[in-house]
Amino acid sequence: MTTPSGERPEDDFWRRPSDTPGGEAPGAAQRDPGGLGRPAAAVPPAAGGYAGPPPTTPPPPGWRPPVHLQAALPRRLPPQDMVELDVAEQRAQRITWGVGGVAAVVLALLVCLLCSRALF
Repeated sequence: MTTPSGERPEDDFWRRPSDTPGGEAPGAAQRDPGGLGRPAAAVPPAAGGYAGPPPTTPPPPGWRPPVHLQAALPRRLPPQDMVELDVAEQRAQRITWGVGGVAAVVLALLVCLLCSRALF
């Protein structure tokens, strides 16, 4: 990601309109030396401008939210019968292939019926 410097003419379209009658945004001439487009630290915010977030105070050391309920330990899962799982999976696969085969036969018959009606 690049940071626009504001020194290119195509960036002028996106620049905030000036509040001063001079035509230039307040503090625009006082940019940081890195050219990142941020106002210098010594420049106070303009009237009605954003002065940054308010200062925060850290919580006292050792502070924690109150604990009202201890969660129960997770239960053990029942053991799995891998042989039975394989048998069930093979049965489901046979049913899937069977339904797909019946659907393919029905579609092939429909295509043959439609083609024969179109030809005769």
